[in-house]
Amino acid sequence: MKHLIVLLSSLFVAGAASANAGDAARAKPIVDKICGACHGADGNSTSPAYPNLAGQSPEYLAKQLNEFKSGARKNATMAPNVTGLSAQDMLDLAAYFSAQQPKPRMAKDPALVAEGQKIYKGGNPGSGVPACASCHGPSGAGIPVQFPRLASQHSKYVLGQLKNFRSGDRNNDGGKMMQVIARKMTDREMAAVAEYISGLR
Repeated sequence: MKHLIVLLSSLFVAGAASANAGDAARAKPIVDKICGACHGADGNSTSPAYPNLAGQSPEYLAKQLNEFKSGARKNATMAPNVTGLSAQDMLDLAAYFSAQQPKPRMAKDPALVAEGQKIYKGGNPGSGVPACASCHGPSGAGIPVQFPRLASQHSKYVLGQLKNFRSGDRNNDGGKMMQVIARKMTDREMAAVAEYISGLR
């Protein structure tokens, strides 16, 4: 009897976990109707104004979608697009985009890349800016659940987000970590880091 209870408990937990998991196939109609126009059908945006979502961790994607919907992260473009999404829709979209293959990009400004590499890998001890790699990883792959993937992200988008963190227009970062860091960065440092990130693979 004890073994039967353990088995039933295990099946219940497994069933609950699968019910809460995202289904990439279920997300495809939503991607075709809403997301693909800006982020690309495969999560690789052709416009530098919109972020690449391919290969991003599902936890991070689900968090951002939920916070766009709740208003914790404000964005005039995203707000109306998430209004009709259910909690399951958001999990499905997170599963879909995380399963897509990111396309490598080439950084365009060698001088900025060299400066950005120094800051990304070593920070700026003089101003207290930490190395980006300490949270986002040496290759920009991120640390799932906690810190997002940055590799091959559009430099224009990264620069915009850094400026939004600095101004407080974006404030959904845990412990205000990015806001504090961005306020210590100069415009040149932001541009350099953004350019370096765009070429990471």
